[in-house]
Amino acid sequence: MKRRDFSLAATSLGLISLAGNTAHAQARAPKAGTEYLVLDKRVPVDAPAGKVEVIEFFSYNCPHCNDFEPQLDAWLKTTPKEVAFRRVPVPFVGNDVESKQRLYYALEAMGKVEEFQPKVFNAIHKQRQNVNGDANIIAWATANGLDGAKFKEVFTSFSVASKAKRATQLTEAYKVAGVPALAVGGRWYVDGELAGNMTKALQVTNYLIGEAKKG
Repeated sequence: MKRRDFSLAATSLGLISLAGNTAHAQARAPKAGTEYLVLDKRVPVDAPAGKVEVIEFFSYNCPHCNDFEPQLDAWLKTTPKEVAFRRVPVPFVGNDVESKQRLYYALEAMGKVEEFQPKVFNAIHKQRQNVNGDANIIAWATANGLDGAKFKEVFTSFSVASKAKRATQLTEAYKVAGVPALAVGGRWYVDGELAGNMTKALQVTNYLIGEAKKG
């Protein structure tokens, strides 16, 4: 499968369509098979009953995932209460991908994703730090204020390794072609290439959340 990372072709649009015009973002219904994909086989979701699961597939190594973070954060502030959002790190883009998956799940297990997500992206894409390999990742986490011994224990744990393996399985189940990408309700998949750019991908996601809420 060809893997890609998607550029934000419409960055000049800023966040206007998300913050101010969410209700009007789709003048027409997006087209299945063209602007988003309907999965041949539904993927089991982790969201509780009554919630619509939305997944962002991403990679810390992906510069476009880094660019997408502020837009995603703004969008998350507008999502309805029925949305259950989670991130899934993919097993491609650049090198040392399995360790980067475990880095995410270690932060999640320690309740540090919200605080450290921008720090990891900044370290890799702006500061050009070496956040590759277990030793360097543990050293980076310690230097950035985490309990080094505790982080190492979680980062190298069976639980975190299992979550990384599950992330790879989900990536394949959704047939993720590139990142950043979004999946809704175990039924639909959209990315920047299908929608045209990631601003439009979020608009399509809003539409799909509405479809999922219909049942």
